Amino acid sequence: MRKFVADLHVHSLLSPCAAVEMTPRNIVWHAVQHEVDIIAITDHNACDNVVAALEAAKGTEVTVLLGMEVESKEEVHLIVLFEKMRQLKAWEQFIKSHLSGRLNDAERFGAQFIVDAEDNFIAEKTELLLTSLTVGISEITSQVKNLGGICIASHVDRPTYSIISQLGFIPPDVDLAAVEVSRNMSIAHAAERIPAIGRLPVITASDAHVMDDFVNGPKTTFYLEQPTIEEIRQALLAQNSRKVVV
Repeated sequence: MRKFVADLHVHSLLSPCAAVEMTPRNIVWHAVQHEVDIIAITDHNACDNVVAALEAAKGTEVTVLLGMEVESKEEVHLIVLFEKMRQLKAWEQFIKSHLSGRLNDAERFGAQFIVDAEDNFIAEKTELLLTSLTVGISEITSQVKNLGGICIASHVDRPTYSIISQLGFIPPDVDLAAVEVSRNMSIAHAAERIPAIGRLPVITASDAHVMDDFVNGPKTTFYLEQPTIEEIRQALLAQNSRKVVV
């Protein structure tokens, strides 16, 4: 059992609001340099650069988790994480069936680049990703659970795109493994300052869109046996000596 430093909310250049420097290879390289043990690539409503990150991390001590940040029809942002590629692929098909169908305006929203593990350009994704899905948070969290993943409410302390800002509370039928706070709030103070999160576990992450955010942004330290989703799930529940280190 040991400590693992994790950033579970990192955007690559597939997210239209992210800088072109946010390539999978560059993210992994900076994770190595700054001793970040676990990262999750969580692009908006897409996961096309996750495989490149997995490939880029081979031969390093960095573990890449399979992830995505989705936006529900209520305009709530949620981080979803999976252990296995088949789970992520099934999730990707679910998301594709609930996209708006609109095309991206790169000049207005930013380009959406897919690259390989060597940062070579593969394609520019044409579907508009920076938008809400046609499905709500209850169905999203239920589907994530059915596929064996975990769901974390993004940046609940922010005035936009959070479950608290949009709804004012967390509905009882929304199955969350944790909530995330931004750099503006500490994990230790979250429950006191945001009573609506109740007894849900709290993490923090960089929500990096540029490399400086990733390098200097907040991370969560976990006490785990191995860097896996199942171990993180147990740590969030403070089970079997696993825990979030506050």
